Amino acid sequence: MDRSTRSRSGRLAPMVAVAAAAALALAGCSSSSGGKKAEDAGTNAAAGKATTPRMTVALVTHQAPGDTFWDIVRKGAEAAAAKDNIKLVYSADPNAGNQANLVQNAIDQKVDGIAVTLAKPDAMKAVLGKAKTADIPVVGLNSGLNDWKNLGLLEFFGQDENVAGEALGKRLNEEGAKKAVCVIHEQGNVGLTQRCDGVKKTFSGTTETLYVNGTDMPSVKSTITAKLKTDSAIDYVVALGAPYALTAVQSVSDAGSKAKIATFDLNKDLTTAVSKGTIQFAVDQQPYLQGYLAVDALWLYKNNGNYSGGGEQPVLTGPAFVDKSNVDSVAEFAAKGTR
Repeated sequence: MDRSTRSRSGRLAPMVAVAAAAALALAGCSSSSGGKKAEDAGTNAAAGKATTPRMTVALVTHQAPGDTFWDIVRKGAEAAAAKDNIKLVYSADPNAGNQANLVQNAIDQKVDGIAVTLAKPDAMKAVLGKAKTADIPVVGLNSGLNDWKNLGLLEFFGQDENVAGEALGKRLNEEGAKKAVCVIHEQGNVGLTQRCDGVKKTFSGTTETLYVNGTDMPSVKSTITAKLKTDSAIDYVVALGAPYALTAVQSVSDAGSKAKIATFDLNKDLTTAVSKGTIQFAVDQQPYLQGYLAVDALWLYKNNGNYSGGGEQPVLTGPAFVDKSNVDSVAEFAAKGTR
């Protein structure tokens, strides 16, 4: 498997191989005919929007208030819903029990499909079993790559967080880092834990984990600042989301630290920070694509009987590095909320 970090020409280079056949099938259906019911002759297909019966799809995530990452996921889901004649019902709660209740609400409403994140998969097991009993198809996105099959989901769209973490750890070696602190903003989130574990696996320096309250940005700032003040040996702060990386920039300044910052995930302000050099690089997993593919997959399953990966393999949307060499090509899309 090719896990090269990026091309020297400045183009994004995914570090994992995506299931090519599935990706090509989705690309063909999404761009040219997916979400449209072609006429028998194929020459008078409806342009841009499905003529299939209206569907209702529930997208249920573990979004915490203020986490802009999920705005991008939702924007992709809404684009697919508009194309596919789908009514999208979005709900979110970072508390796993509450998230499970939101899935139950979707089941009670007899939706046609559910797209769900699995940040805390054990808490979702029972309610996903109820969805199966109700014959409601469920796909996973973003978090839960190691658990989606065992929980009976049809498909999964996201990145391998272990692979992403390992890639970042290797990049830290290239940067000459010696001591990194990995900042987890949601305790118990398996995907975030896997990222830090991946960093530790490949980084030849010392790694520490720092837990912060991701729903309280002033607390995030003060906690990182205090850590940097008490340990001047830290030369890299690894954030696990764009808002926390941007807050870490303030912490580094307040602490008088020389530490550099790397992060997972993007938003508009993050790409600006990479351009300016206040953040060194980011690992992108394309959240817009995750939302889009998850919703579109439910349309494809209901109307065509298709499912990507054959129910055996996930569709990977990342990871890929964004740094000064390629940030300009990404920034225009981040500004539109699609990267």
